[in-house]
Amino acid sequence: MRVDRVRLSNFKCYGDADLRLDRGVTVVHGVNGSGKSSLLEACFFALYGSAAIPGTREDVIRTGEEECEVELWFRHDGTDYHLERGLKDYGDRVSHDCLLEGGDASWEGPSSVDAAITNLLRMDADAFVNCAYVRQGEVNKLIHASPSTRQDIIDDLLQLGKLEEYRERASEARLGVNDVLDNARGRKESLDEQVEEKEAKGLHDRLNELQSELNDTRSERERLEGNVEEAESTRDEAQAVLDDHEEKREELDAVATDVDELQDAIAETEREREELKSEIADRRADRDDLRDERDELRGEIELPDAGDLPDDAGIDADDTPALVDHRLDELEAEAEELQERINELSVEIGTKSDEADRLAERADELANEAEQKRTEAEELETDADEADADLDDLREKLDGFDDDIESHREAFDDAPVEFGAADSHLETLRDEREELREEANDLRTAVETLRNRIEEGEALLDEGKCPECGQPVDGSPHVDSLDDDRSELESKENDLDELEAEIEALDERIERAESLRDAEREVESLRENRENLAQLREQKAENVAEKRERAADLREEADELESEAEGKREEADSTREAADELRSDLGEANGERAEVKATVETLERLSELFGDVDSVEAEVERLRDERASKAELNEERRERLAEKRERKRELESEVDEERVEKARSEKQRAEEYLEQATEALGTLESEEADLRDRIGGVRNEIEELESLREKRDAVAERVDALESLYDEAQDLQEMYSDLRAELRRRNVETLERMLNETFDLVYQNDSYSHIELSGDYELTVYQKDGETLDPEQLSGGERALFNLSLRCAIYRLLSEGVEGAAPMPPLILDEPTVFLDSGHVSQLLTLVETMRTEYGVEQIILVSHDEELVGAADSLVHVEKDPTTNRATVSRGERPIPGLD
Repeated sequence: MRVDRVRLSNFKCYGDADLRLDRGVTVVHGVNGSGKSSLLEACFFALYGSAAIPGTREDVIRTGEEECEVELWFRHDGTDYHLERGLKDYGDRVSHDCLLEGGDASWEGPSSVDAAITNLLRMDADAFVNCAYVRQGEVNKLIHASPSTRQDIIDDLLQLGKLEEYRERASEARLGVNDVLDNARGRKESLDEQVEEKEAKGLHDRLNELQSELNDTRSERERLEGNVEEAESTRDEAQAVLDDHEEKREELDAVATDVDELQDAIAETEREREELKSEIADRRADRDDLRDERDELRGEIELPDAGDLPDDAGIDADDTPALVDHRLDELEAEAEELQERINELSVEIGTKSDEADRLAERADELANEAEQKRTEAEELETDADEADADLDDLREKLDGFDDDIESHREAFDDAPVEFGAADSHLETLRDEREELREEANDLRTAVETLRNRIEEGEALLDEGKCPECGQPVDGSPHVDSLDDDRSELESKENDLDELEAEIEALDERIERAESLRDAEREVESLRENRENLAQLREQKAENVAEKRERAADLREEADELESEAEGKREEADSTREAADELRSDLGEANGERAEVKATVETLERLSELFGDVDSVEAEVERLRDERASKAELNEERRERLAEKRERKRELESEVDEERVEKARSEKQRAEEYLEQATEALGTLESEEADLRDRIGGVRNEIEELESLREKRDAVAERVDALESLYDEAQDLQEMYSDLRAELRRRNVETLERMLNETFDLVYQNDSYSHIELSGDYELTVYQKDGETLDPEQLSGGERALFNLSLRCAIYRLLSEGVEGAAPMPPLILDEPTVFLDSGHVSQLLTLVETMRTEYGVEQIILVSHDEELVGAADSLVHVEKDPTTNRATVSRGERPIPGLD
């Protein structure tokens, strides 16, 4: 995998940033806190989303913004990909959108994209930081981890965790098969017991006995059924005689009832005819009253002459109702015209009233707006006056900055260096002091050695022995060597005193150089602040002029608004006068409409009376017809009454009581026999049904026996199959366990070899012989003398190099793969020199160069402010942050040197 380009928008300290990355070694440098690590975190976030964020999703959105976005362009395994990932803060929630496009495929949504990236790189977010991305402060992560944790991390990277997962699945499957097998064996034993129990019942013999009993019972039932049919025939014949007698009796009763009903109906109809006669008289009186009212209203209304009407009207002079309707139509049309006129006048009055109100309201709005503009103009004038005073204060502050700058520059008047060279002068002095301190340390060691030797020699002399050979000192020439040691000790002590005096003098010079460096930095800060203050004063002066100009414009606008408001008020008064004139016309139209409406109501009543008279006359005629109809109906009823009386006499002569009594006796005997036979049949049918049920039960048990035998055979076959499957699952579980152990052994051997190659490369020291990595991923460092060390016992710089070597060895192992080369992400090291001194940094450079040239790592990205790393880079990315806006920016190439114009 190679990252080609990354673009950021509102990500952490970045506003808008766009950076292209090259092959080889890229160093991202800048001062602490400038945003170097955030640039790498953006790439990590683009790949893995929320899993790459240590805090909440809101934390990566730049302060004051609502959304952020990161775009990443990269090439992996020969295919170009473009990845977009963005967050938007809605206050109560943060939305997460992302899109990955590459080749002919695309993935959309966090879950889909995260799964696609994990599949492409063959590692999730945790694996990525454990292999390719050494984050700031995590260089010692693997060495501090316990062996079990280190084993889990490396196994997951090498995909060995999958084999353990498969082994556990096989174990679970074996246990599951064993559970099923136990159930199947229990089921087979239960079926064996059930089959034996069924076979012991002698089901086939029992079936034959029940079948014989059923045949005997069926013969007896058939005989009784024949006798029952004969008894039923006798009963039915007797019932027919009784039914015929009953029918005639019922008919006789019905005819008698009909005679009574016809007599009652004739009497009721005669009473109704009398009531109709009275109602006809009442309706005639109503008709006469309506005619009187009609004639009275006709005298009050003046109707048009038929001769004055148009020829197409078609109304005769004697057709008063038509003349009334014609006049009514004319008045209704006139009333509609008056109503339309009233409506028009009402609408026009409302329109003019609304228009007058609107004009008056607009005049008030214009006056208020003019007043607001005058108030705003006065406020602007006041602000401008106050701003003039602020400009004077800013001028004084600028003069103060100039004085402070000159005061700090005066510190260089008697200084040993010119202004701008204090940093390099201070560094030179510190290097000189470091050399003197090392020389002083060597002298102290020599002095201490001489003192110890002198003390040992003097002790031996006190015992009478030679301080060199331990023999008696009588006549020995070696005793004089103590004097030489004392002389040398005195000389070295004098040299040490002189060096300490020189170091003390250098300390004073360094303190002076530090004050000069601080003065330089203070001057730079003052210059920057003076420039910002000057820009602020210029902006304020421009604002003062703009405010005064705006105040004048506001006053002119206020005058125009007041003039326009006066015109609107005059127009409103004129509109109200016109509305008052229209109200007078509306009153006259309402009076005319009231008169027309009264005449219309009189004509409508007259028209109704013409219709009511005709309706009453029609009602009288209808009642006469109904009375005549009822007279005809009674005549018909009298004829039917004579017929019914004749039929009644005939039926009374046909009823025979002796024949009926005989039929009742035969029916009773037949029913008594049937009752006895039916009870016997019921018993036989019950016995027959019981036998059938018992036969069915036996047959069911026979079928159950056959079914149990079939199930037993099937379960026996399943038990055999499950026993075979259990053995296969156990073999599979052992195979996965053996395969995982073998692959781990091979990977541990390869990783141990690569780790030793890498550590030998970066740490060329005779103190250590090799590193041992056990099968449980325990790390042991062997010294040349054979003694062992825990990696935690190494010095800080050695531990850092050890961990970088382990990370690079893991990276190599994954890159080379177990089945050939595998495409890997870039090797990313964030501040790897934190725990390294200058000597170890050179060894780190050797490691990086070897990973690129010999092991074929296409892209390595380092984040560091170390000058030695910057000088060895193939390409540089400079990151800096604006202190006023706290916004970081990126640029390609070397960073600018402070102090140069």
